[in-house]
Amino acid sequence: MIAAMLMPRGAFSAGEPQASDIVGRMAVHEVRHEETIPRLAQRYGLGFVELMAANPGVDPWLPGEGRKVMLPSAHILPDAPREGIVINLAELRLYHFRRDGSVATYPVGIGRDYWETPQISTAITLKRKNPVWTPPASIRAEKPYLPAQIGPGPDNPLGDFAMNLGFDSYVIHGTNKPLGVGRRVSHGCIRLYPEHIAILFDEVSPGTPVRIISQEIKFGWSDGALFLEAHASQEHADAIETGAIANYPMDVSSIAALLATVPGAADADLDWPLIEMTVRERRGVPIQISRRPRPEF
Repeated sequence: MIAAMLMPRGAFSAGEPQASDIVGRMAVHEVRHEETIPRLAQRYGLGFVELMAANPGVDPWLPGEGRKVMLPSAHILPDAPREGIVINLAELRLYHFRRDGSVATYPVGIGRDYWETPQISTAITLKRKNPVWTPPASIRAEKPYLPAQIGPGPDNPLGDFAMNLGFDSYVIHGTNKPLGVGRRVSHGCIRLYPEHIAILFDEVSPGTPVRIISQEIKFGWSDGALFLEAHASQEHADAIETGAIANYPMDVSSIAALLATVPGAADADLDWPLIEMTVRERRGVPIQISRRPRPEF
């Protein structure tokens, strides 16, 4: 059973400085008639792929009434400076490190094959409410029927809010297609649910640093225990979208090398069979890997 405290608008700290490397809490939802995984994902502030990864074997469109679905709403913070915005492509998730020391995190949609979102360090350069979308040449080449511009409204793929980055034409924005959040489906821009971009838009200003990284494996400490969180590669995320269940190859030496960079890990009594299972399954949830009384998830 997962200890539950629901956070449907994204996982937030309590407004105090972040002492733990983990933000949010795990939860469980009992499926009701006609509920789908995409609907539950948006309701609980999660992405489609991360919800599927946490619940292998569940049918995304007919999960089954009465079924218990794990809500992966706890996250180890990425290994990056804790300021401004950090986007971890590997977990399809954005972290906003607020000035008061609290953290908000939201699922995002990112670039698909051949249009991958780049790993860069940049900043917010411009904020636009009710933006006008001008299809770039790359998209017009695929869809020549598009108009020269699309103004504010339900047909605008940028949604109601857009924030330009200082790198080419990349933008953090809302969307008129929420199903694309938590998936690799864009031409490189970063999409958020409409309700999430509205919050983020109000809280950040031009000049806010933005770091885009990709970390499939994350480690973090909480209450004296070491946790591991493992996410799918793009190849395996594509398989997850179809409902496939796959174990990943386990390279003990590479995981050991990563652990060697974690302060304090060398002194921890680590559960290596659990580490290997967590990396093979890659369910995207924090798992305690140091031996001590474990919380009941």
